[in-house]
Amino acid sequence: MPHLGSCLCGSVKITITSNITKQLACHCSDCNKTSGTAFSSNIFPKVSEIEITGDTHEYSSIGLTRIFCPGCGSAIGHKTINFGDRMAIQTGNFPDLRDIPFDQEIFVNVRWAGIPQIPDTEQSVRLPPSYLA
Repeated sequence: MPHLGSCLCGSVKITITSNITKQLACHCSDCNKTSGTAFSSNIFPKVSEIEITGDTHEYSSIGLTRIFCPGCGSAIGHKTINFGDRMAIQTGNFPDLRDIPFDQEIFVNVRWAGIPQIPDTEQSVRLPPSYLA
């Protein structure tokens, strides 16, 4: 079942063709700034399972490239050589992914005060390699 998403203004469309069964919350400062809040929610499909249509812009810094809509600013995803053949995609752009459980929280060592652990999630200070397998 494909997962269909879009940016806030609708000019960027995202299709994920893989079956998504888990997502993670990232508390790193980079995700704080690009999401504008305490954490971002992500999935890690293979690049070959992602189709992004519409005009996007990229911002690269410290080996990470962020992809976003130039019209509304919605974060679409990010990639780095460390992800191998996968790419992080922000789940807030996909209405159907709100029903997919979180199984992992990363960079919990910099989690904002007052933000509790998501129940039944593994806790880590970085992305576990097994998540990209």
